[in-house]
Amino acid sequence: MQDNGTEVTAAGIARLAGVGRAAVSNWRRRHADFPKPVGGTETSPSFALADVEAWLRAQGKLAEVPPRERVWQQLVGHPEGPLTALGHAGCVLLLIHDRPTLWLEASAGSDERLAAMLPAALGQVLDARFGTGPERTLGTPTGPGLLPSAPLLRGVAELAAGPGARKTYEFLLGRHLDANPRHYTLTPDPLAELMAELAGPARTVLDPACGTGALLRAAAAGTPRPGQELYGQDSDPGLAALTALRLALSTDAVVRIAAGDSLRADARTGLRADAALCHPPFNERNWGHDELAYDARWEYGFPARTESELAWVQHALARVRDGGGVVVLMPPAAASRRSGRRVRADLLRRGALRAVIALPLGAAPPYNLPLHLWVLRRPEKAPAQPGVLLADTGQFAGEGRGGPDWRSVREALLDVWRDFDRTGRLDERPGLARCLPVIDLLDDDVDLAPARHLPPPTATGDAAPLTDVRERLDETLRLTARLAPAPPGPGRTAHHRPLTTVGELARAGALVLRTGTNGGHARVPVLTDHDVLTGTGPSGTLQESDEEPALTEPGDVVVPVLGGGSVARVIDDATAGAALGRNLVLLRPDPAALDPWFLAGFLRGTANHRQASSYASTATRLDVRRLQLPRLPLDAQRGYGERFRALDEFERALRLAGRLGEQLVRGMYDGLTDGTATPG
Repeated sequence: MQDNGTEVTAAGIARLAGVGRAAVSNWRRRHADFPKPVGGTETSPSFALADVEAWLRAQGKLAEVPPRERVWQQLVGHPEGPLTALGHAGCVLLLIHDRPTLWLEASAGSDERLAAMLPAALGQVLDARFGTGPERTLGTPTGPGLLPSAPLLRGVAELAAGPGARKTYEFLLGRHLDANPRHYTLTPDPLAELMAELAGPARTVLDPACGTGALLRAAAAGTPRPGQELYGQDSDPGLAALTALRLALSTDAVVRIAAGDSLRADARTGLRADAALCHPPFNERNWGHDELAYDARWEYGFPARTESELAWVQHALARVRDGGGVVVLMPPAAASRRSGRRVRADLLRRGALRAVIALPLGAAPPYNLPLHLWVLRRPEKAPAQPGVLLADTGQFAGEGRGGPDWRSVREALLDVWRDFDRTGRLDERPGLARCLPVIDLLDDDVDLAPARHLPPPTATGDAAPLTDVRERLDETLRLTARLAPAPPGPGRTAHHRPLTTVGELARAGALVLRTGTNGGHARVPVLTDHDVLTGTGPSGTLQESDEEPALTEPGDVVVPVLGGGSVARVIDDATAGAALGRNLVLLRPDPAALDPWFLAGFLRGTANHRQASSYASTATRLDVRRLQLPRLPLDAQRGYGERFRALDEFERALRLAGRLGEQLVRGMYDGLTDGTATPG
């Protein structure tokens, strides 16, 4: 059946046809038969997807809309909005996952029949998975509400026939989250997995600010636990519903997700979970300070108005059984603000706070802060000799936005935590962790910031490390001087050269164009846009999804599409095999037609980037297909390519010299100030 209800914007048309938005504007001006707007506004019109698809195919600009893109356009163009559409899609995917025969029976026939039969079928599945109590987040969609969704639901079912219902929903939800980055605060999967491991195995798990469900999903991963129950709550009803579907599709555990503010309208007053995990909102002034002054949850002291995070900590402790574990992601200021010192002191005295762990920069948003993990346990009895573990993993920070070295963070932290948790003691590990008696922290400040209490890494007793850095710097500076390029020779005026574009080369088969993804099933390092901009190695990780990541090969040219910098990187043997991250475009030239260094060099031209960039929003976006380069025979390309390769080698030497210089300066300052070096 033709989908007449889905609308698509100019940006959506551009994605369908693989062109820039400017091309869509040109088509509207030049072609009288281009579909007329059916909605939107004068400045941002929308068009019927079916009409657009027919016109593109008639013009030879579209062979077939990929099923994923068609479903996505149906979702974002849904008349009731993408959240409603994503909820309907998730319900049907859960039906397909749990009761496939019910879906086959309901979907056989017209859209009207589908809309009439689905509510009863969905009701059976939703009742079975989420219960029938008043707190159930998901209401059963009604027949009239489902009719506009019928083409979308059929497309979703077709899409799920290959990878399955779970991966299809992860793809749709992940793309929705990527398209609305300011609306959601995400917990990276490696951090969620670390928090779940610190909390330990648990049959009942609570996340009172569950967001997209990353922490609960991490708690349910790994060894299956029969009868496991996942409880969550989120103040956004739409997100709570989507998260419930996500958890139901990804685990066999009992899922109970409620909508509402956990501090003001707690839906779990009678719960005593085995563990609680929480990534609360930070720096909330309006968390309920005035109306919750006499709440029974404040066992360790009434939090100040500026200490919303300490309210979340106490809420989580109040909802676990005696001996239950709690892990909360905290801003670093919560460890030292004077307004919270009384609550911190009581958490220490009563043995509830077990560890404060400083994470590396880039572990989670906001990425410019080294966030902390607080590991707590609801006291069963007062500890005989209370102690607290302080750890700092800042040494494992990565250079790219892909985040820190999570494998090293996990191994180091779990090693010290398990030793401490088992014995209550820990041999000091300079620069990483130590166990302090609580009495040593109960001063006027009750400052729990690990960096203020940890000794520096063991000094070597001589200047050997700095000597090595200085020798490497000298060698690199000599190399940089040798690589400095000679002045270029005179050339012809640029406008006399015949030019082509990347888009034309792709259509002619001279190169293949691929775009990066944020997910995939491959377990390989990910080359991020920041890696490309800074010249570093792959630093990212892939979220699990059914997307097929683009893997780099030697000779590929990778270009970032955001940020406005004139950058293009040729993939070498060391980087080959990495997955292409989001906001990157990969160009794979045919070696018989294009020299990769020639291609990369001309793509870096400032004027070239300026004419191919869009400045319509707060971020500059590059339309790679519009980038230009001259039409030259392969021998002439190689001449340029050798010069561009030499410039790249010089640039990498400059970067290394800069890093070594910074390392030498920092080492000298530290050595002179901590006494491991002398002025002489």
